[in-house]
Parts: sequence; C-alpha cells; structure tokens
Amino acid sequence: MSAPLDSAKAGLRQQVRARLAALTPPQREAASLQICARLRQQEIWRTANSILFFSPLPDEPDIWPLLEAAHALGKTVALPRFAADTKVYTAACLLDLRSDFPIGRFGIREPAATCAEFPLNRLDLVLVPGVAFQSDGCRLGRGRGFYDRLLAAVRGTKCGVAFDEQLVEAIPVGPLDVRLNCIITPTRWIET
Repeated sequence: MSAPLDSAKAGLRQQVRARLAALTPPQREAASLQICARLRQQEIWRTANSILFFSPLPDEPDIWPLLEAAHALGKTVALPRFAADTKVYTAACLLDLRSDFPIGRFGIREPAATCAEFPLNRLDLVLVPGVAFQSDGCRLGRGRGFYDRLLAAVRGTKCGVAFDEQLVEAIPVGPLDVRLNCIITPTRWIET
C-alpha cells in the first residue's frame, strides 16, 4: 500500500475511534440491541442458513445475542479462526456456545481447534466488523487486511455492522479492499 493511502486511512481511523470513545457503555448496549433487532427484520437474516459472525471487541457492536438466536434456530453459526501457518482467517462452525470459543491469537474469541472448518464460499451471510463504513459499501478495517482476504472468498452477502458514528462520507480505498453488499446500524439498513 502507498504511504499517502496508509496515512489517510490512519487519520480516518483516529477520527472514528474518537467518536466511538465518546459513547457511554449504556449507549453502546442500547445501540447494539437496536442493531440486533433491525437485522432480525431483514430477509437475508431469515433466509440465511449459514452465518459467519465476529467476536465483538469492546469498541464494536455486540452481536452475540444474534449468534445465540441463529444457533437456536438451527442455522449454521461460525466464527473466524486464525490459521497461523497461512496467516489467514478461515470460518469454523460452533456447536457448543459455552465451550467452543477460547481466546485466540489476537485476544479475540475464536472457534476451538476441534470445530470443523466451513467453506467461505458456502456462507450465506457474513457479518463484518470494521472501523468505518461508507454508504457505497467501502469499509475501513483495522489495517492488517485479514478481513479483506477472508471476504474475497465469500460469495454470500457481506454485511457491515456498525454504530451510526462509524458511517463516514468517504473512505480511502486500495485495490485489495473488498466492498460490502449492505451495512446495518442502529437506525439504518443500507443496500450498497
């Protein structure tokens, strides 16, 4: 990546993180519940048989209730798992929501080694975290490109999950950045 692009992305990350830091824990919780409720109303949620979730970090929307709801409905639920040998994320299915996800390499809950891998190109819906999102589907991640490499193999719907504070007018993009099909926030469902 070029130095100007890296610099522009770093500056935007800093701005959005400052907005997110201003949210109180009760505001985050309420907004997360609104996101979960809004997603349950979407057709893609109702028809998806296999969903890749993410383990939310403290500054990300808490979508864990959706994972539990999808599991209860008999949907295939998966989380990204880091493969140290290839340095990429794969998807792995969860069967037991109490014990199948220890803390992984980057301090994020991941499926245990005993969880079966699920082909990325067979996922119906992927819920995607990020730092910032643009209404045309551009996404700014944390800067290592792990999610873009994962998303490049996905044929199903790629849905950004964000607080309203993460929506921005413009995101600097590079050739490896993968666009999303839709974005959900507490107040909006955006088709891209």
